[in-house]
Amino acid sequence: MSIDLEQVVIRFAGDSGDGMQLIGNQFTSTTALAGNDLATFPDYPAEIRAPAGTREGVSGFQIHFANRDIFTPGDMSDVLVAMNPAALIKNLPNLRKGGVVVLNTDKMTDRDLAKARIEVDPRTDGTLSDFRVVEAPIGSLTRGATSPHGLTVKEQDRCKNFFALGMMYWLYSRDLNHTIAYLRKKFRAPYGEANVAALHAGHAYAETVETWEGVYTVLAADDMPKGKYRNIMGNPALALGFAAAAVKSERNVFYGSYPITPASDILHSLAPFKNYGVTTYQAEDEIAAVCATIGAAYGGSIAVTGTSGPGLALKGEAIGLAMITELPMIVVCVQRGGPSTGLPTKTEQSDLFIAMYGRNGESPLPILAPKTPSDCFDSALEAVRIALKYMVPVVILTDGYIANGAEPWRLPDLEEIGDITANFRTDPEGFQPYMRDEETLARPWAIPGTPGLEHRIGGLEKEHLTGNVSYDPQNHHMMCELRAEKVQRIQNDIPALEVHGSSSGLLMLSWGSTYGAVRTGVNAALAEGRQVGHLHLRWINPLPKDLGDILSRYDSIVIPEMNLGQLVKIIRAEFLVDAKRFSKVHGQPFRTDEIKAKIDEYTTANPQAAK
Repeated sequence: MSIDLEQVVIRFAGDSGDGMQLIGNQFTSTTALAGNDLATFPDYPAEIRAPAGTREGVSGFQIHFANRDIFTPGDMSDVLVAMNPAALIKNLPNLRKGGVVVLNTDKMTDRDLAKARIEVDPRTDGTLSDFRVVEAPIGSLTRGATSPHGLTVKEQDRCKNFFALGMMYWLYSRDLNHTIAYLRKKFRAPYGEANVAALHAGHAYAETVETWEGVYTVLAADDMPKGKYRNIMGNPALALGFAAAAVKSERNVFYGSYPITPASDILHSLAPFKNYGVTTYQAEDEIAAVCATIGAAYGGSIAVTGTSGPGLALKGEAIGLAMITELPMIVVCVQRGGPSTGLPTKTEQSDLFIAMYGRNGESPLPILAPKTPSDCFDSALEAVRIALKYMVPVVILTDGYIANGAEPWRLPDLEEIGDITANFRTDPEGFQPYMRDEETLARPWAIPGTPGLEHRIGGLEKEHLTGNVSYDPQNHHMMCELRAEKVQRIQNDIPALEVHGSSSGLLMLSWGSTYGAVRTGVNAALAEGRQVGHLHLRWINPLPKDLGDILSRYDSIVIPEMNLGQLVKIIRAEFLVDAKRFSKVHGQPFRTDEIKAKIDEYTTANPQAAK
């Protein structure tokens, strides 16, 4: 029996060596090819090389796919594929009642239960009574399927993730061919064919399970604009955006960075684009990376450096140098749990303050925050345009959720991407290094080697117009005001804000990756007739011109953010409004039900209005 569904949430969970991210990505690619809208959430263990089978070593991958537009990877999963007891017990609270548990019974031994700190087998004490349980000896069945390929037992066990994937492909009517082609290309013989055999075996085994209600089908989304799509994550989207900027501006892109979780994939994704004018540089440390990037900006390249919170702290002094020399540069910070080393694999939004204030002296910088993985592409282009137009470093704040999450992205035509122009000063007539454009206050970009445009540059305060070193107090005050005003004038490039939902009552104000959960929660509240609006900010500095007027229309303002109230403090200080914080620093993104519950605190349902 085939059952049509509008949406499904699946969570794959196992040990960090069980390949959950690999099969999650394969299910994602196959689902994208099927035409579904989707959102994913890879959940890596925070502890490096935690002991196998322990709760600390559990790795998860959640995918939400639907026949309509969706914004989050889902709150509660419909299916939990648990490869061991630790994966089961850690993820069971996020499985809806009546949901399906696919349990690898080969790992339900006393030894495995002890590793997971479970005293009684959850199959016998009522722990699983609210769920439909499919017990499958995944390990032994995988060994049987792969034994003809000459693998050792250890090598056979490494194929069990694709057995589990085959089961899910059968259950949700997914095509196997894309994954089969991937396996044969990815792994040399006999490993590719062994994984293919495991995939087929899982698919065949699922057909024999009597616990299923039937085979499920989620039809292609019918509200997605026509075009050519690919599945994309936030870090590769940034890389593609910077590569597109190189093509559109006809300038080389220089990317200098030091490896750091979760930003390293930007470097990996940019490295293959040498043919498009992209140069990547893996430095020996964070300071070397940013200083090399400043040199590239001085030399006339589109200069980009990337890091996470700890690296942003190390780069602070050099970013101040780029700011006072007024060179165009992009600083990407992929936020993670802090402080210090913190939670390297978990998501957070706690670097807003360091991006705003984390440099000595008066050192304001523009800050742009993408809202989704695909929005990273547009944000990269926008940041480059602003940096070149205003001659200023621009900070892009993403986070681990955006960096590693995935969604369908429609490939733009290069003609759809607006021009990106690098305006170099070439005429020595009347040139002064700190003369300014009347509209943007940008100083000239005079690259080394241009005849007649020799000038001083450095970290000491500059004299207005000449760029000579100046200790004059009035000049210093004026230059600080000019640099701050230049950032504020970026407001002229920020489009008018659009409020989703009610124009009065409660306003949910979000930024960055909280967009999806807040939008979905607000939509659920609007369906109940609640008086709530949603406003999302992409630009944090400067704040949009019309923000103050919008805020004044609402009785209550709530700001959900994955920190202890950083944007709240900025909004309160700037607009003198009583904005309320809604904080979450669990290393996990907001869930829709959390947003909806907070909305319910401030509003009353009105069924008549909902109609």
